[in-house]
Amino acid sequence: MKRILILPGDGIGAEVCSGAERVLEALIEEHGLEVEVEHGLIGGASIEACGAPLSEAALRAAHRADAVLLGAVGGPQWDDLPLDQRPEKGLLQLRSGLDLFANLRPATVFPELIGASSLRPEFIEGLNLLIVRELAGGIYFGEPRGLQTDADGGRTAFNTCRYSEAEIERIARFAFAAARRRSGRLCSIDKANVLEVTRLWREVFTRIGAEEFPDIELSHLYVDNAAMQLVSNPKQFDVIAADNLFGDILSDQAAELTGSLGMLPSASLNDGSAALYEPCHGSAPDIAGTDSANPLAMILSLGLLLRYSLDRADLADRIDRAVAATLAEGIRTRDIAVAGETPVGCTEMAEHVRERCR
Repeated sequence: MKRILILPGDGIGAEVCSGAERVLEALIEEHGLEVEVEHGLIGGASIEACGAPLSEAALRAAHRADAVLLGAVGGPQWDDLPLDQRPEKGLLQLRSGLDLFANLRPATVFPELIGASSLRPEFIEGLNLLIVRELAGGIYFGEPRGLQTDADGGRTAFNTCRYSEAEIERIARFAFAAARRRSGRLCSIDKANVLEVTRLWREVFTRIGAEEFPDIELSHLYVDNAAMQLVSNPKQFDVIAADNLFGDILSDQAAELTGSLGMLPSASLNDGSAALYEPCHGSAPDIAGTDSANPLAMILSLGLLLRYSLDRADLADRIDRAVAATLAEGIRTRDIAVAGETPVGCTEMAEHVRERCR
């Protein structure tokens, strides 16, 4: 019996997780999926209940699980807390605690949503790219970091971007393997003209490619050029590999190509134990409780969970087909609706997908 831990988190996290769980229930009832579901707290919800953004109990539950499904964390009511006590710290602790070093963020444009993208249809029709983001190192975790008051009373803030050669090697191998399963093209992102840490990044990717993946076509782009290329010619890319910071930024930019962050799922993986699945969007506190969130990124994240952690590609494909069929019938939430379309709520959208998963 496989075990799934659901951590709804904050804001719209509970709403989109509820929608995904309804889809999961249909798969259990109709298709013989055998899983045990447990619920826990993270982020602001955990701060309110436990006094910390991630409790030891929640982390132990994550270690026991085969996969973790997470909604979103954060909200303005916790913005004044110190950085190490804010809801987002719980997510970083979870990623670090499970040693989740590879974040997969597929960006696929459904034909029915071409009109929701900010780019012209000819630029994005057929777009299907994958961003592989290093998740456990870089500037988000590097030490030293802090905020200090200088002798003259002024303040100085500092962060450290640090990667070891071994850390780069493991994400490089992961990205090359992902490219081998697709079209055999990998673009590595860096800023090697000014940053030593990304110079090492480029050197390691080049070496790993030559020694272990000679069949993969490797290219390199500076991150500023990559950002420009993503909006001027996005279909040139298949797999993009980037460090923690650059990958965070570029994957959100890629989401805009698909029409909405509400359409972008993600999977955070390691070398074999528990994995984390979550939508790329945030907690959206401005619409929390209004039943207007888009649950599709969360539902598609459930599909990734079935594919990578439960070895049920058949059910993952069923979810993908159900989402496509729902969109083909013109059913839209507010974020992906265009002029003349009447949006449905989060609950109704999830129910449409659930019925098509039966």
